Amino acid sequence: MNQLLEKIKSLKVVPVITINNAEHGAPLAKVLMENGLPCAEVTFRTPAAVQAIKNMRAAYPDLLIAAGTVLTTAQVDQAIEAGVDFIVSPGFNPKIVAYCQQKNVIIIPGVNSPSLVEQALEFNLTTLKFFPAEASGGVAMLKALGAVYPVKFMPTGGIGLNNIAQYTALPSVLVCGGSWMVPNSLIDSENWQELGKLVAEAASI
Repeated sequence: MNQLLEKIKSLKVVPVITINNAEHGAPLAKVLMENGLPCAEVTFRTPAAVQAIKNMRAAYPDLLIAAGTVLTTAQVDQAIEAGVDFIVSPGFNPKIVAYCQQKNVIIIPGVNSPSLVEQALEFNLTTLKFFPAEASGGVAMLKALGAVYPVKFMPTGGIGLNNIAQYTALPSVLVCGGSWMVPNSLIDSENWQELGKLVAEAASI
């Protein structure tokens, strides 16, 4: 396992963030760094994502940053230029995977079936996102996949304080992705104090 994946593994949970205002990037990064979750997966679901990542990287060079919901090669280029450490996609797109490998950036693509895991293995990928986790069979499905394939998973989708322990207990789970500790309402309203409490709670898992 490379150094980056070791860092990710140590976190237990990766905050999955949707940012509507790029100016919120730096203060949000501060909250994550100071409350024990020095990592952010910033989803490319809003126009503010690229600049938010740049702001986070400038303010906190040691923050582990991923670009999430990456669907195109253009977004891969934008993410790399913004300074991300790795890329996450919701599904398995061979074109995007090959492009990331060509660009020497780690990609963790989404899978939720044996066939997709096997396609990923063809690309020598052994760390995969399991998405949407709860809707795809959750812990039971991961147990089945983990018993067959030599891969590690980052389950994301429907995971919260109520069920994360069931996921992290699985040997095949590297880390979980979740957004419950970084709700849009608190980011948009700049309620950094309340966000800090949620992040610290998630970090204590």
